Amino acid sequence: MNKIDTNSDLYKIRHSLAHILAQAVLEIRPGAKLGFGPPIDNGFYYDFDLDEPLCPEDLPKLEKRMRHIIKSGQKFEREELEQDEMVLLLSKEKQEYKIEQVEDLVAQNETISLYRNGPFWDLCEGPHVKSTSEIPKNCFALDSLAGAYWKGSENNNMMQRVYGLAFETGDELREFQEKRKLALQRDHRKLNSQQHYFTISDEVGKGLPLWMPNGTVIRDELEKLARETEFLAGYKRVSTPHITREDLYFTSGHLPYYQDSMFPPMEMDGERLFLKPMNCPHHHMIYKAEQRSYRDLPLRLAEYGTCYRYEQSGELAGLLRVRGMTMNDAHIYCTPEQAKEEFINVMNLHTEYYQLFGLSNFWLRLSLAEEDEGKFVDEPELWQKAETLVTEVMEEVGIPFEAVRGEAAFYGPKIDFQVTNVVGREETASTNQMDLVMGKRFGLKYIAGDNQEHTPIIIHRAPLGTHERFVAFLIEHYGGAFPTWLAPVQVRLIPVASAFNEYAHGLNKQLYSYLIRSEIDDSHDSFSKKIRSAAVEKVPNLLIVGENEQAGQTVTWQRYGSKERETLSFVSFLPLLQDEILKRRDWRDNEQK
Repeated sequence: MNKIDTNSDLYKIRHSLAHILAQAVLEIRPGAKLGFGPPIDNGFYYDFDLDEPLCPEDLPKLEKRMRHIIKSGQKFEREELEQDEMVLLLSKEKQEYKIEQVEDLVAQNETISLYRNGPFWDLCEGPHVKSTSEIPKNCFALDSLAGAYWKGSENNNMMQRVYGLAFETGDELREFQEKRKLALQRDHRKLNSQQHYFTISDEVGKGLPLWMPNGTVIRDELEKLARETEFLAGYKRVSTPHITREDLYFTSGHLPYYQDSMFPPMEMDGERLFLKPMNCPHHHMIYKAEQRSYRDLPLRLAEYGTCYRYEQSGELAGLLRVRGMTMNDAHIYCTPEQAKEEFINVMNLHTEYYQLFGLSNFWLRLSLAEEDEGKFVDEPELWQKAETLVTEVMEEVGIPFEAVRGEAAFYGPKIDFQVTNVVGREETASTNQMDLVMGKRFGLKYIAGDNQEHTPIIIHRAPLGTHERFVAFLIEHYGGAFPTWLAPVQVRLIPVASAFNEYAHGLNKQLYSYLIRSEIDDSHDSFSKKIRSAAVEKVPNLLIVGENEQAGQTVTWQRYGSKERETLSFVSFLPLLQDEILKRRDWRDNEQK
């Protein structure tokens, strides 16, 4: 789950290496101002305010100094000081960022402590290794440089961040570096430069992707999958507008809870309107538009709805973090008696999707509330009911999960599906939420069997997340080599010579008539270059046609990534491909079995 115990040896190694890095930087930049230096997944970092910035060529020098410090066997020793003592020490060193940290600690009634190792000391709560000599040889490497705002705010100074990798052994470090090399090759932004799935234009705006034809095919196929699956599961599709009067978000509570993540309002005709950051309030109004009976429930309303959220510029990353997103959203309105079964069905829907895509390395994070009236709706009894129900479901479905306090939605507990991709990076792929609050806020009712009005329970679910994040994840998962049903180009016809172009065009016309995305490479390139081009573009199916194929009304079929070729009649090939597309199979699964 990529969670590190703060008392583990690995945590202590990484934390100690951050201090050793700061010590090494001060040796070559004596006037450096120190920021934060925590352990993180895969290693550590430290932020510096430098008159003369570091460059990549400095990293080997710093590594060498760090190894010398480690070899010297410096002991880590903890001291606790009063505020005045610590501020005096930091003032002498002219470490104003650290003084600010002390003030923050005092405001939070935290203990003020420092750790010394050799001539270096740093404001720190620990823990660390007992001595630098405990750090294994060759278990770390300085990795990269980046910019980082002090405390993460664009209003503060930009600092220089030095990242390091660290593991318990040199072998683990090398294994991670190999995986990351693969990750860089599979990064959806790099593959996008070759396959042209999307573009982001400064003229349009940061974080607002424009989907190109190849990417739009993948979007459309995912939406088709969701439409068909949801239809069979009894969902009703709806569509909602992109803007809404602010009153709706006061009713939902998104104002003021969520305002920092919303775009500024538009003012028109005396009204304030917002770009919608989520679809839920709109679906609640659709529910409310008609009188409902318990016989109408569960009512499942589904939409691929486009939402807008103002992410910080420094957090935008390709399709993974955007400002405009289209979400596989649905809301299920049900009675208390139906809630558990409906939530289990939603959980099963997630796992069915993941099985389809061959995603098996995932776990669940159950996010619960904490006592913070400013962050969560203050309905303790409802929270307890919701958390009990969701926990029961989690235990019943049997998928490993971790419960964390303080990360719930403001109106109810949520479950995040955390998926680890082929190169070890963990992402939140999709989410479910149990909501016992919004029905009451919106005045949603149904007539129960006792002829009295009752408030429905609401389940929020998005098993395919957003197009943007899920497509990015799939690009990296498949390395751009999609199964036939998802591939932008499903079939490429390659005539071995121009004399067979007409035959190829006839086949292409037939494929098109069956809604198969096919194309012909009738360029003047050599045959071998056409094959290479198809491989670079990761086309899943090649149909090679020449004299023998034309004479026998056959095709020679070659899969992406395989050198094997099979010659068969076109009338035999067509139903095989249609069946593969219809059933959304990945031919590679059969090969692996």
